[in-house]
Amino acid sequence: MTTSHPARRPTKQRLALAAALAGIDEFVSAQQLHARMAADGSSVGLATVYRNLQAMAAEREIDTLRTDDGEALYRACRTEDHHHHLVCRECGRTVEVAVPPSFEAWSAEVGAEHGFTGLSHLVEIFGLCPDH
Repeated sequence: MTTSHPARRPTKQRLALAAALAGIDEFVSAQQLHARMAADGSSVGLATVYRNLQAMAAEREIDTLRTDDGEALYRACRTEDHHHHLVCRECGRTVEVAVPPSFEAWSAEVGAEHGFTGLSHLVEIFGLCPDH
């Protein structure tokens, strides 16, 4: 059974977060985003930034990835289509990329082979961008 949730009415803080993320190309942590916003004169609190970023990520309004140490990083989605990321390990530059249909088919096949249902996946490819 699927439960639909009514669309959230955007708060002033959430709109400010979305606007701040829209101007950033790389993935950033909640603390980095909060610092940038504070430097621009925003009075949004760090707890509000964390709470809203988590909600926006859960609602797939923004992209998220986890660093090797488990820290969540966030970025505005550049497309609403299913996509993955190519991320520079040095500067954080991120490019949205599509995976080939063969990967999607393979992941469904592997899940089915092991009896898994309700599959989803994230593909993050890390490397060095042309600037590094």
